[in-house]
Amino acid sequence: MKVVLFCGGLGLRLRGLAENVPKPLVSIGYRPVLWHVMKYYAHYGHTDFILCLGYKADAIKQFFLEYDECISNDFVLSGGETRIELLHRDIENWRITFCDTGLTASIGQRLRAVRKHLEGEEFFFANYSDGLSDLPLDQFSRRFLESGKTGAFALVRPTHAFHVVSTRENDLVSSITDLGSSGIRINGGYFMFRRDVFDYIRPGEELVHEPFQRLIDAEQLVAYEHPGFWTCMDTFKDQQRLEDLFASGEAPWELWREPGSERGGRGSS
Repeated sequence: MKVVLFCGGLGLRLRGLAENVPKPLVSIGYRPVLWHVMKYYAHYGHTDFILCLGYKADAIKQFFLEYDECISNDFVLSGGETRIELLHRDIENWRITFCDTGLTASIGQRLRAVRKHLEGEEFFFANYSDGLSDLPLDQFSRRFLESGKTGAFALVRPTHAFHVVSTRENDLVSSITDLGSSGIRINGGYFMFRRDVFDYIRPGEELVHEPFQRLIDAEQLVAYEHPGFWTCMDTFKDQQRLEDLFASGEAPWELWREPGSERGGRGSS
């Protein structure tokens, strides 16, 4: 199944980290966050990607054109540095379509722009390029297919350190609850659609505003709660947290890593 990834944002909240590279290329360990998202889908056997590019599209294209598998895989060097034998591979079975979908386009516009690349596909996945999770994608997709609906997304716990405040008469505060434990759930950006989702998206629209409201009105949108790990890389603090998880060797989103394996040998899916 094809995977559409939205890679065109400016990354304004990551200024300092994303000054010279687009947000999807901000690194976590050896590789950019975009690579980690793609590895997640590849782990489940979905290796046909459509990248909706925008800001600094050339940098993302160049990253893959100059891709060096030795960086994140074990290898044997011999013959006076003339022969390299990779012991694991990263992206040899990936197919990546690079589409410039506009510098300021909305997510809905970007999705419409790649419609022609989804011809013949009854279903497809879509995602932002900065959200990482251990969502069991096989279970998520099975539930959606059984629903017979047009669209689905994962509900997740928010991770930012805000508080939910309740008030009563005379503006008195009645409670303050940490956002993450408040019971509130948000759209985690892990989408799955039937191709007829395009019937609900009009030119210039943002995906989760007008089109999703039409799906809601038609009772064609479902959401499944994921109680496990999810986070997005919106800020420098988020990036540092993901770096720390990666450095610990226990990054929850690295489902492709075999139990007990060392970091250098995690290349195979």
